[in-house]
Amino acid sequence: MRSQVGPVSKDLSSIEEAEKFLSKNEVAVVYFGEGSLKDAFMKVADKLRETVRFGHSTSSDVDKKYGHKDAVVLFRSPLLANKFEPSNVVYSGSDDKSKIEEFIKENYHGLVGHRTPDSVQDFKNPLVVAYYNVDYVKNPKGTNYWRNRILKVAQSFKDDFTFAVASKDDFQHEINEFGIDFVPGDKPVVCARNAKDKKFVMKDEFTMENFEVFLEQLKGDELEAYIKSEPVPDNEGAGVKVAVAKNFDELVTDSGRDALVEFYAPWCGHCKKLAPIYDELGEKLKDEDVDIIKMDATANDVPSSYDVRGFPTLFWKPKSGSPVSYNGGRELDDFVKYIAKHSTDELKGYDRKGNPKEEGKTEL
Repeated sequence: MRSQVGPVSKDLSSIEEAEKFLSKNEVAVVYFGEGSLKDAFMKVADKLRETVRFGHSTSSDVDKKYGHKDAVVLFRSPLLANKFEPSNVVYSGSDDKSKIEEFIKENYHGLVGHRTPDSVQDFKNPLVVAYYNVDYVKNPKGTNYWRNRILKVAQSFKDDFTFAVASKDDFQHEINEFGIDFVPGDKPVVCARNAKDKKFVMKDEFTMENFEVFLEQLKGDELEAYIKSEPVPDNEGAGVKVAVAKNFDELVTDSGRDALVEFYAPWCGHCKKLAPIYDELGEKLKDEDVDIIKMDATANDVPSSYDVRGFPTLFWKPKSGSPVSYNGGRELDDFVKYIAKHSTDELKGYDRKGNPKEEGKTEL
């Protein structure tokens, strides 16, 4: 986060100032000249001043040295300079502010960006990340040794994936999501997410040849996705069925039945309080065409269509529709009334208001 105090763009009035500004190991966006793009450039600089360094030339000598006139140029960090892509990129569009902003965002990180905890949101799926000892402060040479090898292969897939390198120490929690406890040695471990957010791991040791094969297979949809899942349980006769990642589609998504789904954590106090009520609900509706389901969200991958941010989180999943967040009460009667009202077909034992049907008048 940069300061809001001071000018939105650094005045580069001499060659010395420009060289000093561009020698810093950070991305810089510079406007050269006095022309139609300047006003739009300044407005973009004001909008992005907290995240991007901006400078503008007010000297014809500076313009001549860098060979630009009425141009917006993005200069990549000198630390990330490589022979596989230019060290700077020139904007060639109109004075449309949104186009300039888009140009900056698309080119900011280059072909293989340095992904940090602060820049995670900049890297979109389909994403391929190489995790290793990335350290541009203490070991820039060693860091670029592996990055250059990744770059050489990545240039052939630049239209297919977003690429990044990242510190294995900064992203240990993320690496764990791919079933990897730790990254031994110096070689990168490569993990990826496709456009549908499915996870993939390069199982072979990193070499440029293996990396290229992995990308070809990923592009061709030839790889088996990694799924974090507990073993599939036996739910025969259970009032509350246990879902895991590997049986979730069968049990919920493609079951052809309505379902109430609870995502819980074993250590969660509110979940423990809900457990006996949920079990009673399962037994009460055992003979209905509705499934009562629970899933340990800490031990299984949660499908992306379920936004689980706390515990317990409950969703109503109609058999022919998308999941709906359940925000009702958590007593037994609250659940029964909700399910009775929202079930696709009326329950056998309850009317639409959740009142028990009189014995003998139950639908056949």
